Amino acid sequence: MPSRPLLVGLVVALLQLLSVGCASHSDHTRAIRSALDVNQPAAALAIVNDELDVDSGDELPEDVEEDTVLFVLDRSTIQQQLGNLVASSRDLEFSDKQIELLDFSQGALDDIGQYIFSDDSGPYRAPAYEKLMINTLNMVNYLARGDLSNARVEARRFSIMNDFVTGASEQGRSMAAPGAYLAGFVFERSGNVDEALRYYDEALELSAHPSLADPITRLLARSAYSTPRLQAAAHTRQPDSAGDPADATSGEILVVVSYGRVPSKIAKRVPIGLALTMASGAISPYDQSRANRIAAQGAVTWVNYPELGPSTGAWSTAAASIGQTTLRLDPAFQVEEETRRAWDSVKGTVIASAITRLVARLATGAVAREATRSKKAGLDILSLLLSLGTQAAMAAADTPDTRSWATLPARMTFARIRVPPGQHTVRITASGVTEDRRVTVRPGGWAVVNMTVLK
Repeated sequence: MPSRPLLVGLVVALLQLLSVGCASHSDHTRAIRSALDVNQPAAALAIVNDELDVDSGDELPEDVEEDTVLFVLDRSTIQQQLGNLVASSRDLEFSDKQIELLDFSQGALDDIGQYIFSDDSGPYRAPAYEKLMINTLNMVNYLARGDLSNARVEARRFSIMNDFVTGASEQGRSMAAPGAYLAGFVFERSGNVDEALRYYDEALELSAHPSLADPITRLLARSAYSTPRLQAAAHTRQPDSAGDPADATSGEILVVVSYGRVPSKIAKRVPIGLALTMASGAISPYDQSRANRIAAQGAVTWVNYPELGPSTGAWSTAAASIGQTTLRLDPAFQVEEETRRAWDSVKGTVIASAITRLVARLATGAVAREATRSKKAGLDILSLLLSLGTQAAMAAADTPDTRSWATLPARMTFARIRVPPGQHTVRITASGVTEDRRVTVRPGGWAVVNMTVLK
């Protein structure tokens, strides 16, 4: 029979394993997020490059492991903030090809719960809104570089993904608003008036965009395509601030401001009784019955699951000006609200899956105890160790999946102004950070000025 000190040591070790578990993905990104919290994007870039085992932001990792694509995705928006737009586009396109889409349809809810609660190994599967935002932010990159050709390619990709999301479910549908706005601008500047108006109509369906009044007025005069929504938008145009649409020599500046960060996922634990309440309606009657029996025993049993963390920069605002002219920014599109809405729609299923796995873990431990039960005290202790060891191994491997696009901007806003040809300095403030951008606008031309602040 094993000695008493050895048995005590084994029990302590197994209890420690039960309490510690494995570090989650959000633990590995905490330093990156902390650097962004104090507006140190260069430091955040260095940290994520270290996670990717590359020397600089110009390199892609050689080995693509489970979390690699997410680190590259996080890096893409950090690169955008730093003005490394070519590298940001490359990172976004790499991620777009690697990331699978998580199906939010009703028939797939059980699979969603199982996937999100299972250990965070295996390929990352993105919710629909993240896929839409990949194409949206890449349009910003190309437009800010004046690359209309590649911006059209990205607009087409956005359109395909948007059609898929709309056809599969309404989940993430509203997240198409900023992408539709930018796609409309892309096709307006490409000379495709009807297609531009269709995208602008969709953007207005999903979100308020006063800045579209002037361009819609100009486009409606050249197209037979119209809707009541477009006509209503044109009627809100203010000539004194929008410039003369008939002036062919004037140019236009589109300002895009992305700021804040969506909440990252964190691992959370609640007592099983509370978890049953939160998962009401999503858990099967059989599993609910088993879980109720566990809760009725009176001992505190914890359920671990992923949850959205607190907001970042919830009260931050944006402003923009050119010289003495203050630009009228559209009401900020709340990416964070859409993120929370998408999560709330599957949260009950995720918690139900967590409860099911906990019940299975406890049942496995009970079977292990019975399998080794004996009248001898030594074997009784061994059965306890086997039970603890089985549960500990399952608990350690069952880390809630806290993977998400942690550096996705929480808000986006737009402003447009017609300007005379020449050089212009655009001053933008977002999340307490102020920067100047100088652009040159040719007669009848355009420029896109972007500022991203992940604070």
